[in-house]
Amino acid sequence: MKHVIRLLILFILLGWSCEAPIPKEDESQLLVNAVKRDLEEIKKDGKLKALLVYSSTSYFLYRGRPMGYEYELLQRLADHLELELEIILSKDLDMLLHDLTQGEVDIMAHGIAITSARKKIIAYTKPLYVTNQVLVQRKPDNWRRMTLDNIKKQLAQDPLDLIGDTVSVRKNSNYYDRLINLNKEIGGDIIINTLDGTISTDAIIKMVADGKIKYTFANKNLASINASYFPMLDISVPVSSSQRIAWAVRTNSPNLLEATDNWLKKQRRHKDFNVIYNKYFKNKRNYKRRVKSDFYSLNSNQISKYDDLIKSYSDSVGWDWRLVASLVYQESRFEPQASSWAGAAGLMQMMPATAKELGVTNRLDPKDNIRGGTKYLKELYENFSEITDSIQRIKFTMASYNCGYYHVKDAQKLAEFYNLDKNVWDRNVEDMILALRYPKDYNRDFIKYGYVNGYEPFKYVIEIFARYDHYIQFIHE
Repeated sequence: MKHVIRLLILFILLGWSCEAPIPKEDESQLLVNAVKRDLEEIKKDGKLKALLVYSSTSYFLYRGRPMGYEYELLQRLADHLELELEIILSKDLDMLLHDLTQGEVDIMAHGIAITSARKKIIAYTKPLYVTNQVLVQRKPDNWRRMTLDNIKKQLAQDPLDLIGDTVSVRKNSNYYDRLINLNKEIGGDIIINTLDGTISTDAIIKMVADGKIKYTFANKNLASINASYFPMLDISVPVSSSQRIAWAVRTNSPNLLEATDNWLKKQRRHKDFNVIYNKYFKNKRNYKRRVKSDFYSLNSNQISKYDDLIKSYSDSVGWDWRLVASLVYQESRFEPQASSWAGAAGLMQMMPATAKELGVTNRLDPKDNIRGGTKYLKELYENFSEITDSIQRIKFTMASYNCGYYHVKDAQKLAEFYNLDKNVWDRNVEDMILALRYPKDYNRDFIKYGYVNGYEPFKYVIEIFARYDHYIQFIHE
């Protein structure tokens, strides 16, 4: 199945949008104009629109690779449904329910606690996991020199200790709900400081670590993984009972809900389901390594340590450097010593003969390799001057880089034979490069270079552009 991930940013930032976030007490109004779009309509479009949050566990970029708990599960769900996945990246968590009910997305892949009140507004999927909320607070400044008992004496140890104090959370969140109910339960008055919906829970936890706010609430799994990087945080005080965490769809999308639930039921039988969860919420060592990295999109504006070289030589091709970076990742995962069974080597996996023609003396030298690889891309690009659409021309160039220029020319001839457009890659020549795997096509008289495993260039182009879509969302030019 052809699987492409296109990323769109949903810019509904508070103060930038012409409409303010819907107040919590008016959530029932979301159903009044709820869009009807169930699995049948989604199948017709061929696209599943999923709402994701940019955070350290849901969706991010690390060492050139898009990652995240929700992101990985969504990929599997889209594959199962045989749909293209379109990720809508929310910038305002206060607008999640609005964006779902009003048809901006089909599924809200942001883990939220299942509550009776919101079952009237959204339809929850089967739970993904169970957790509980904890109080996140900062230990005393000199905590490393104190005994555990003395540390505890200076911390809140029970929700009752919060009476008269302030806890900071987003308004349209499960944490806000819990604070409202907690005030009723303890008969006290915990002051609630509502934060902007654009601030993720990770960022709020960091605000506690930095001393900018005193307290917040967070799900225990998320708090634990963050506390592994911020040891000055205490997350030992529970503030809720166990809660089931799920995704959500519109209440008028029963078929999508059923299909997602059936998929989740099957996924639970596979060990990968728990492996993915553990990777993002249990593996504290990998989390700390990631958060410390310069090549982690929540930290910096870098894809790899070769960004400057790629930027420098991309100018000669005239391509966005992030697109070239995506190609380099595809070739070598940014490993300068990488080599293939066929003899290709280096960051851009240059063959010995090609390197010699381009004056590359050391294929394992990053600068020499990128200089030669981009020079070769430019030569290939210039060979397709008859293609006027720049994106299509780039795709022809990439396919040629992968499987050879003359195989792509054969695919163009085959496209003409089948009355397809020889100057359009998408759904035209890409289909013909696939056809060159079969004797009836590669044995035709006008095919000069015979068989090619067309699935490789076909997948190559798709994956580079899919990754590029991630890069342009996370990495500024």
